[in-house]
Amino acid sequence: MNERTELMANQRIDDSFPTLWAELEWRGLIHVSTDADALSELLEGEPFAYYCGFDPTASSLHLGHLVQLLLMRRLQLKGHRPLGLVGGSTGLIGDPRPTSERTLNSRETVAQWVDSLGEQVSKYLSFEGDNAARLVNNLDWTAPLSAIDFLREIGKYFRVGTMIKKDIVAKRLDSDEGISYTEFSYQILQGLDYLELYRQYDCKLQSGGSDQWGNLTSGTELIRKAEGASVHAIGTPLITNADGTKFGKSEGNAIWLNPEMCSPYAFYQFWLNQADADVVDRLKVFTFLTRAEIEDYATQVAEEPFKRAAQKRLALEVTTLVHGAKATQGAIDASAALFGQGELSELDEASLAGAVSELPVAAGAAGASIAQLLVDAGLVKSLGEARRAIAQGGVYVNNAKVESEDAELAAADLLHGKFAVLRRGKKTLAAVRA
Repeated sequence: MNERTELMANQRIDDSFPTLWAELEWRGLIHVSTDADALSELLEGEPFAYYCGFDPTASSLHLGHLVQLLLMRRLQLKGHRPLGLVGGSTGLIGDPRPTSERTLNSRETVAQWVDSLGEQVSKYLSFEGDNAARLVNNLDWTAPLSAIDFLREIGKYFRVGTMIKKDIVAKRLDSDEGISYTEFSYQILQGLDYLELYRQYDCKLQSGGSDQWGNLTSGTELIRKAEGASVHAIGTPLITNADGTKFGKSEGNAIWLNPEMCSPYAFYQFWLNQADADVVDRLKVFTFLTRAEIEDYATQVAEEPFKRAAQKRLALEVTTLVHGAKATQGAIDASAALFGQGELSELDEASLAGAVSELPVAAGAAGASIAQLLVDAGLVKSLGEARRAIAQGGVYVNNAKVESEDAELAAADLLHGKFAVLRRGKKTLAAVRA
């Protein structure tokens, strides 16, 4: 059993809840939906197919997508059959943004991103057993359609008056930018996806972010009109921090699931730095910990917040889920070693590279002046200040105290031949990169 399979084997529905719907509500995963009672009954009944779509508008998924993937996994654990849709056609268009038109990417780029996202989606679902997941690409059914067929067979079911009332469309119509017919048509394409999956797999549920509600309901309405059938949609809340700011950003950048775009170290630190006011809600959404376990952490946050036990568990769980146990341990070791609580020389290159990528950097080679490197890295303002800091015993290279004001970087200081870590005092860090 490989690590990913073992991880999935330990994931469970929390049987302390009377229904899966009750658990989803407790975890804060339901912001809006079609008939809640009917959905609760559906989830407790015979296995059915459901889907969520992921558009390749970038080469990686991010934390917003992780919310959907974990919701899909919870439904799969209940016995239902997930369809992970990667939008080879909708990715060529892009869903409307609130303020401006998207830049259209080339077909070659979108095709590459489809493959990349498909691999990522596959990590979070099981492709074995009676309710094995299936990956689908909407380009398979949209590419063969002619424009005439699209308008005759699909477009006839949509009313322009209804389409322009969708929140995102209304906002764009009121803006100076307006909206192109291309992006205006996106909701029809997404509706077509649901109809096609209903016809092929008897798909009865679509999930997505609540900001996509207009697109989600375009599918339920299309199926009602074209097939005379009732199907469902769930809109998950857009997750925000307790202060109202948008969740999932760090220094203005998205937290990507691809380790090349957000290192396991940076990913781990993001979760470790969650505020006390937010951490319990994060445990509910992003982990498979039980209600009893999460309530215990809530008590610890209230009574002993300085221990940050909930943040440490959150960072451990989510980083392991996304990057695996080895990379997570590397991130933990790197975090400790940077601040003198472990041996930097024992870190593997990937963990060390991820850690120093988050630090100010100075270029240096063997023989470089430590004092000058302190200046170049921005840890001090002048050579005089650097020398005084060294003389006072407050400068370290790879956690070893620098004893001489004239000290130079040794070849052995360059870990893996590439990196050294400068520290001034207890917490001020920078990296040297050869």
